[in-house]
Amino acid sequence: MSTIAFLTLAISVAAVFGILLGSVRYRGIGLGIGGVLFSGIFVGHFSHELFGLTVRTAEGLTSEGHILSYVQEFGLILFVYAIGVQVGPSFFSSLRSMGAKLVGWAVLIIFLNCSIALCLHFAGILSIDAMVGVYSGAVTNTPALGAASQMIRDMSVALADKGYDPLATGFNELLVPSAYAMAYPFGVCGILATIIIIRLIFRINIDEAADEYFKSKTAGTPSVTTINVKLLNKEFCGKKIIDLPGVKEGLVVISRVKREQELLVPHHDLILQEGDTLHLVGIPSNIGNSAKLIGKASAETLTTRGTKITVQRLAVTNRHVYGKPLGSLHLDSRFQLVTSRLIRSGVQFVPTPDMKLQFGDVLNVIGEEKNIKEAAAVVGNSNAELHKVAMLPIFIGLILGILLGNIPIPVSGVPTPMKLGLAGGPLVMAILLSRFGATWTFNTLHWDIPTAGLSALREIGITLFLSIVGINAGASGFWQTLTQGPGFSWMCWGTLVTFIPLIVVGILAYKISKVNYLVLSGMLAGTYTDPPALAFANGLHSNPEASSLGYATVYPATMFLRILSPQVMIIIAVLASGMNV
Repeated sequence: MSTIAFLTLAISVAAVFGILLGSVRYRGIGLGIGGVLFSGIFVGHFSHELFGLTVRTAEGLTSEGHILSYVQEFGLILFVYAIGVQVGPSFFSSLRSMGAKLVGWAVLIIFLNCSIALCLHFAGILSIDAMVGVYSGAVTNTPALGAASQMIRDMSVALADKGYDPLATGFNELLVPSAYAMAYPFGVCGILATIIIIRLIFRINIDEAADEYFKSKTAGTPSVTTINVKLLNKEFCGKKIIDLPGVKEGLVVISRVKREQELLVPHHDLILQEGDTLHLVGIPSNIGNSAKLIGKASAETLTTRGTKITVQRLAVTNRHVYGKPLGSLHLDSRFQLVTSRLIRSGVQFVPTPDMKLQFGDVLNVIGEEKNIKEAAAVVGNSNAELHKVAMLPIFIGLILGILLGNIPIPVSGVPTPMKLGLAGGPLVMAILLSRFGATWTFNTLHWDIPTAGLSALREIGITLFLSIVGINAGASGFWQTLTQGPGFSWMCWGTLVTFIPLIVVGILAYKISKVNYLVLSGMLAGTYTDPPALAFANGLHSNPEASSLGYATVYPATMFLRILSPQVMIIIAVLASGMNV
């Protein structure tokens, strides 16, 4: 069997058994996609023992290791890009409303992580190389591992030039990834355990938490409601609909008019008569004010059943109308239609002529069926287009995200520049493109991805990433280090670094700041920049928006601090030791 075929088989086996393991639940609690990580450890161990799979030697990665590393990073890129696209449209509003609060709690977690790791070093429990390796694994941050390894390598050279023995002084570069591998799986477990424990302590109902989040999301957007009003004010008899209070200001929409037994299409030029029953659409305060001036509320039903008038929803899928104001389509004058609502991302708005259309907007229109069909051709209303995944924007986004992630950020006193990396760059770029990309490309490209496509991209990416992380750990002597070396102690100390800050801050954030549980779960995962934990948090509810938003809100600042922190810890440890570097 060729190397490619064998590795593909190993990844697939790890994914199958991991997904099955993650589907096992007890009282609604399970590992979720995190099960793939542990399945990968077993597959990697037995692949090494039975088939000689080796991913790393003293000289570096083997050819198999390079292949696995590529697939692992590609999976991570796909996952974080999908997350960015998902949360981008609501990211900036969330940042304004709760960003500072969430980032503040995340910074406190990072400070506690570093403090505990440094205390373990100063207590003589962990050497400097083991400390930064355990820290990087405990907070499940691979870029931190890379920064720590580079810093250890640079410091060992500097110490050797000064006459010190790098190995004796705690600067063994090969020890860092071993300590990382020991702490990483249990770092993931610590996050999952924290999310579960907080849920159990406060007896949180997931559905109620989701309802709470979506209510808070739309709190600034008054709900659209309706009322039937009989025209009694003679001032408006013989006037056009456009002359009614609230209508000409764009605050109220008249979606139906019933005159005796006939239902009429309420286009703006329709002349009103006394006794007409009007169906008003708008926010409660606006339609209430209009109703008082027009007449009085009526219990009469204005159903379209049995009439030539119908109500349909048209999806905006024609790229030629993206970014154009609704009024520029002239649906009322061209097709004798009334647009009573505009629905965007599940939120209803009273349509105004200046509202700019976006891909996927849904227009609620009233009129004759033949006219609606003609209007549908203008806006698109293509179900196939609505569910079509546009590949060009995805790959453009990946290119830009990877380039952004590799921009070096120099920091004074730190020997190596920091980067957002392959996880941070695509995430940040996806957030920007999904929010502003249409404007930047003059509405020639749309960057959102249909729900089914987004879910597939996200799940494939995280499954590849987790399975290979597990395989690498299992094939690199995970069990030997755990049972015969210092691995068990590293695991235990790493658990402290992981768990104590999470549980302390998690409880405080939930009780003091009243952070929504689903948002909190995503924030905890984002503080550890941990895709498995995010995948677990996303699995708590059918709609993962809240947890993904919490993750994305803290991720950029967290990634910066996670890369910087092990380097700062090494500098503190060296200065405290009295070594002259």
